[in-house]
Amino acid sequence: MDNMILTVMAYGCFVAICHPLHYSVILNPRICVSLVLMSFLVSLLNSLLHNLIVLQFPHFKDVEIANFFCDPSQLLNISCSDAFTNNIVMCFVVTISGLLPISGISFSYYKIISSILRIPSLGGKYKTFSTCGSHLAVVCLFYGTGFEVYLGSAVSTSPTKGAVASVMYTVVTPMLNPFIYRLRNKDVRSPLRKLHSSNLVSGPVVSILEYSS
Repeated sequence: MDNMILTVMAYGCFVAICHPLHYSVILNPRICVSLVLMSFLVSLLNSLLHNLIVLQFPHFKDVEIANFFCDPSQLLNISCSDAFTNNIVMCFVVTISGLLPISGISFSYYKIISSILRIPSLGGKYKTFSTCGSHLAVVCLFYGTGFEVYLGSAVSTSPTKGAVASVMYTVVTPMLNPFIYRLRNKDVRSPLRKLHSSNLVSGPVVSILEYSS
């Protein structure tokens, strides 16, 4: 789901920078809902495929997995039977499901960088790039750790590295979304202040909001 959402967000950055005057028309509420729904359906089908691959293998009983969830790649590693073929299938599926979003993100940033380079002033270039710099950093973090888990599991069985990488791309990356959306955005900051006034938000959030102001 994060994989697809990051791709949609890259497209949003592309439209905002390359077609700013048509942003509200291209990314209207109906299109946004359709993109989110498509992301959910694709992630659901991908998850079902992983489950079908894993469930057809017998496993040892009473075996603990050094992770905070039953990652399919680690379940294949503790299979009683030969999982080489299924490792190949899993790597192929992950490569395809990762290659298409990466291609979309790469194309979006190719167009974004081309537009930025045409800006004459250095300040204008920095201001424009700052709108998508945080998203680009999260993309690198997500794909770097994600491929470490799924592609690295075929050649390495280190549970510690897999657990750390899994935490990075399943927990840390979604937590960084507020920085992508920017707390300086008034539409984000105003509801948070209302929550604080109702004693629903703790002090650290106020400090962040004050800092961002």
